[in-house]
Amino acid sequence: MEATVAERGQITLPKAVRDALGLTKGTILKVELDAGRIILRKSVDDAVSKVRGRFRLDGFPDTDAALRAVRGHADEAEG
Repeated sequence: MEATVAERGQITLPKAVRDALGLTKGTILKVELDAGRIILRKSVDDAVSKVRGRFRLDGFPDTDAALRAVRGHADEAEG
């Protein structure tokens, strides 16, 4: 596969690559250089940010209470 660098330094990734990696508009890629190669990595931060706030903590008033329960400190007073 090939991609051509445009006038402003932009490239278009082939559709097969975008589809295989689930890249959509706005996906953040990390760019690394390694011995004359360019390495693009899908940002993990981007994946995490997409699901942030989408899960409920059923039975817990807040994240701190859920963490205390998971860690076995459910009886400790908040402080």
